[in-house]
Amino acid sequence: MNLVLWLQEWYRQNCNDQWENFYGIKIETLDNPGWRVCIDLKETKYENLTLKKVEKDRGISDWITYEIVDGVFVGAGDCTKLGELLQAFREQVENTSDSL
Repeated sequence: MNLVLWLQEWYRQNCNDQWENFYGIKIETLDNPGWRVCIDLKETKYENLTLKKVEKDRGISDWITYEIVDGVFVGAGDCTKLGELLQAFREQVENTSDSL
């Protein structure tokens, strides 16, 4: 399944007439240029998920960083890294789902 369809389904599964009123997913652009992704895990079965900061910096146009901070998956990367950020989130959720 492609990443956008997978993310749509993850979002749908977490909507319960309450969660989506306070939490959600933000995908935005950065001015350096790049992407920023924030995905709330609070009040989902993934709220206790942890991920130490992953950082790869190969220069001004080849970088990515992501982590889970206070119940939020937070990632940023250069303008070619949106797919990699979404894939990193997917892997964290799928790896955790196996142990839930």
